[in-house]
Amino acid sequence: MTTAGTARESTTWTGPGAARQHTLRERNLELVARAVFEVSEPLSRAGVAAATGLARATVSTLVDQLVAAGLVRELPAVTGGRAGRPAVPLVPAPRSVVGLGLEVNVDYLGARVLDLTGEVVAEQVIPGAFHDSDPTEVLGRLGRLAREVSDGVAASGMTVAGARLALPGLVDPRTGLLEVAPNLGWSTLDPVPLLGLGDLEVRIANEAKLAALAELAGGSDVAAPDSFIFVSGDVGIGAAIVVDRALFLGERGWNGEIGHVVVDPAGPRCSCGAFGCLEQYAGKEAMMRAAGLPPDSPLDALLARLTRDGAGPAVSGSAMATLPAGRALGSALADFVNLLDVSTIVLGGAYTELLPWLRADVEEVLADRVLAAPFVDLDVRAAQAGPQAALTGGAREVLQAVLADPAAWV
Repeated sequence: MTTAGTARESTTWTGPGAARQHTLRERNLELVARAVFEVSEPLSRAGVAAATGLARATVSTLVDQLVAAGLVRELPAVTGGRAGRPAVPLVPAPRSVVGLGLEVNVDYLGARVLDLTGEVVAEQVIPGAFHDSDPTEVLGRLGRLAREVSDGVAASGMTVAGARLALPGLVDPRTGLLEVAPNLGWSTLDPVPLLGLGDLEVRIANEAKLAALAELAGGSDVAAPDSFIFVSGDVGIGAAIVVDRALFLGERGWNGEIGHVVVDPAGPRCSCGAFGCLEQYAGKEAMMRAAGLPPDSPLDALLARLTRDGAGPAVSGSAMATLPAGRALGSALADFVNLLDVSTIVLGGAYTELLPWLRADVEEVLADRVLAAPFVDLDVRAAQAGPQAALTGGAREVLQAVLADPAAWV
């Protein structure tokens, strides 16, 4: 699994119609790096030249630079049964340049390090209770965790290229500010300095959007479609909209707050101040309460309640059958599908494991409320990116930045 992604334009101009010479080299380095990283089978130098249209001599020089920088690795040569020089396959270099994903969520802090091959080389996830918490204390604790993980990989010869901090709320990546995170009780906050990570470049992003990028990156049994709605279900519920394999961000990047879609105006007050939000019915704590469990119970406790006495998802009378979560989630999703015309819904976070109990209600409401339901196949599927997917998405975003500007490492 590599850090494959869609190519992006990155040409720099000195004036109308004139590209600087060193910028041409930077662009060619990016082309060569992407040719190595974004294929399912390794290419040789000749294969890279064919894929990019660059001269073989140019490709060979640029590959040598990428190898020396620790971004690309040469595998043993293969002859392929042909006369001439054996081909040397090129692959992303393992355990060299790495990306760091960080996250504050309501019930855990996490740090995860990925290398250029997509392998997790280090991680720590610490459970906790961070409702209405002190951001200085919590972010300081996460910063210490990040330093511990970073120091460990640095001691093994790896270089941390940067970090992405996932937060469950409205973040402004342009200013680096967290505007509001209702379930944390945080607002109008500059979180990066509170981490205390010195010169390490740290950028912030919304948790659900980074989780969607992890899903988009692939590496699972079922490839992600080009367009889908990703819903991250935890104490809070966030969503991300992917169109043609790119995040749709809206005007400020604040879209996807599906947890605060009102499903019952007469419902209970939400942490955001409104009444009857989806989180009050399909958030993890709401589901725990509806199942007769303490709100801060781990997901395993709810799963055990649902499957007690060997009952499977289809058995009537299970605890989930009495919960309003599925119908409330289906109602909010129907609004999204009607507005966006996206037919695939990927459920992540706690919903990944709860989907067998939620599916029937979600699909029934979608069939009733989506205008286009008789004419399209609405696909509700479980996420494939794994637990704490925002950590993976954050680390991958760092490595995508490396891939977009490999000249900075050469």
